[in-house]
Amino acid sequence: MRTHHDTASLAGFQQKVFRFAPGLEALAHYQPSWLSHDVAAGLSVAAVALPIGVAYSDLVGVPAVYGIYSAIFPLLAYALFGSSRQLIVGPDAATCLIVAASLAAFAEGDPDRYLSLMVAVTLLTGALLVIAGFFRLGFIANFLSQPILTGYLNGTALIIMVGQLPKLLGINVDAGGFFPKVAELASKLDQTHLPTLALGGGLLVVLVVLKKLAPSLPGALIVVVAGGVAVVALNLQNLGIAVIGTVPSGLPTPHFTLFDASTSATLLRDAVGIVLMSFTSGMLTVKSFATKNHYDVDANEELIAFGAANLASGLGQGFAVTGTGSRTAVSDSMGGKSQLVGIVAAVAMLLILLFLTSPLAFVPTTVLAAVILVSVSGLFNFGGLRELFAISQRELALSLATLFGVLIFGMLPGILLAIGLSLIWLLRVGSNPSQEILGEVTELGGFYSIDQHPNATQIPHLLVYRFNASPVFFNVDVFRDGLRAKIAAATEPVEWVVVDAGPFNVLDATALGKIDDLRAELSDRGIVLTFAGAKSGLKKFFKAEWTKNRISEVGNFNFPTIEAAVTSFSERNSSPKPNRGESHE
Repeated sequence: MRTHHDTASLAGFQQKVFRFAPGLEALAHYQPSWLSHDVAAGLSVAAVALPIGVAYSDLVGVPAVYGIYSAIFPLLAYALFGSSRQLIVGPDAATCLIVAASLAAFAEGDPDRYLSLMVAVTLLTGALLVIAGFFRLGFIANFLSQPILTGYLNGTALIIMVGQLPKLLGINVDAGGFFPKVAELASKLDQTHLPTLALGGGLLVVLVVLKKLAPSLPGALIVVVAGGVAVVALNLQNLGIAVIGTVPSGLPTPHFTLFDASTSATLLRDAVGIVLMSFTSGMLTVKSFATKNHYDVDANEELIAFGAANLASGLGQGFAVTGTGSRTAVSDSMGGKSQLVGIVAAVAMLLILLFLTSPLAFVPTTVLAAVILVSVSGLFNFGGLRELFAISQRELALSLATLFGVLIFGMLPGILLAIGLSLIWLLRVGSNPSQEILGEVTELGGFYSIDQHPNATQIPHLLVYRFNASPVFFNVDVFRDGLRAKIAAATEPVEWVVVDAGPFNVLDATALGKIDDLRAELSDRGIVLTFAGAKSGLKKFFKAEWTKNRISEVGNFNFPTIEAAVTSFSERNSSPKPNRGESHE
C-alpha cells in the first residue's frame, strides 16, 4: 500500500524530472482531443521537413541522407526537453552555412574526415548548449541586437542565394567568397545549361505560386516529387540534368573520431559561434510563437532543449540544428497543440528512411536549389532595413556594416564582427550617457530634468545631478568630469551636490575609488557630495564585511530619497523643513 510519504516522494521526483524535461510534462498531461490536430500537423511538417533536410545537406556539403538524419532525431529530443508547444527543430540555412564554413578549412579534402568533423562539431554544440542552460545563460538570446542580427541574416541569405544559383543554372563555379563567386557566375552566364534551368526555374515558379496561393500545401514536397517524376518519365539524365543519386536506407552507423588538441580547440571555437547564432535566431522563433499562442517559455530550458536536439543529431550522425521558422509555421497553421507534432513528424520521416529512399535518387539538384532559394528568401529582411532607415541612421549603419562584413569576410568572421559591433555599441552607449540637473516640479511632486521642465525650481546652493548610467571603470571619468562641469556652470556657489543614484545598477572598485577622490576634492572646496536613492542590490558586488564598514564610514552622505537629502541640506542650513516631493528615477 502506497503511503503518503511515498506519494510525496514520487511527486517530488516527477517535479524534478519535469523541470528538466518540460516536454515530457506536456506529454504526461496530454489531452486526447489534441490528437487529430497533432497527427495532421506532424504529417504536414514531415512533408516539408524531409525535402528541406535533403536540400540543406547540400549547404553543409554532405550526402542527402545526413540531412534526413538531421531532420529526424533532433525532433524526438526536443519533444522531451522543449518548452515550446509549436517549435520544430531541424536544419537551418544560416546554421548549415556556418557549419560548412567551419569545416571546409581543415577537412583536407577528405570526405570521411569532413563527416567526422561535422559530427564532432555538432556534439560540441549540443554539449555547450546544455552547459549554458545549467549555468542559466539564457540571456545570450538577447546578446545580438536586432539591427545586427538583421544584417547578419541578410548577409547569410545573399551568400546562400549566390551559392545556389550555379546549381539552378547548371553552371560550375569554383571561386570562393561572395564577390568572386558573383563575378565568376556573371562571366559564365553564357554557359547556362538550358534543360537544367528550365526544370529548376519552372519548379521554382511553381513553388513561389504555391507559397502565395496555397500556403497550407507542402510546396517543397510537391516540387521535389514533380522533379523526380519528370527525370524518370522524360529520361532527363540523358540531357545532362544532375540528380542527387543513391540515398542509403536504414539507420545510421555510429562513427566517432577523436581529434588532436589543435583541431579540437578549433572545433570548440567554431561550436561557440554556432551556439550563439543558432540559439539567438532559434529563440526569436520560440518567443514569437509562444506570444502568438499565449504562453511563456524559459530561455534556460530552451538552451537545454536545443542542446539535447543537437546531441541527438550528432549521435545520429547529423549536423547542427536550431528552431526553424518555416516548419514551425506549418505546425502552427495546421493546429498543432503539443510536442507530439514533432514525434509524429519524426516517425513519418523515419519510415521513409527505412523503406522509401529509392525514389530520392532521382531528385534533381536544380530542384533542391529552387527549394533552398525560396526557403532562404524569407531570411532577407528588406522591410527591417527600411524600418531602420526611418528609425535610426546609426543602427542602419550597424546593420549594413554587419551585412557587408559577412559578405566580405565570411560567416564565422561575420559572427565575430557582429559580436564586436554589439560590444562596441554597448560600450559607446554606456560610456557617454546623458547627464541632467534636476529641479523640483511641485505639480508633479518630485524632481525632474530642468531641460525637460523649464518650470522646475532649483534650490539655492544645492545641485541635484543625475548620471543616466551605472558608473563603472569605463565611464566614471565622464561622471566625474560632467559633475565638475555642472558645478562650474552653476549660477550660485554650490554647497551640496545630491547625486540621484536611482539609475545605478552596477558599481565596481574603480568607480568607487574615483568617486572617493572626487568627494575629497569637492570637500577641499567646501562642497559636500551626497547620493540618494541607491539600490540595495549594489551591495552584492562587494564583500559583506567591507560593505558594512563602508556604510558606517559614509552613511551620513547616503539618503534613501532625494527628498531626504534635500531635507538634510535644509536643516544643516537652519532653514524650515520643506515639503518636498519624492525622487523619480
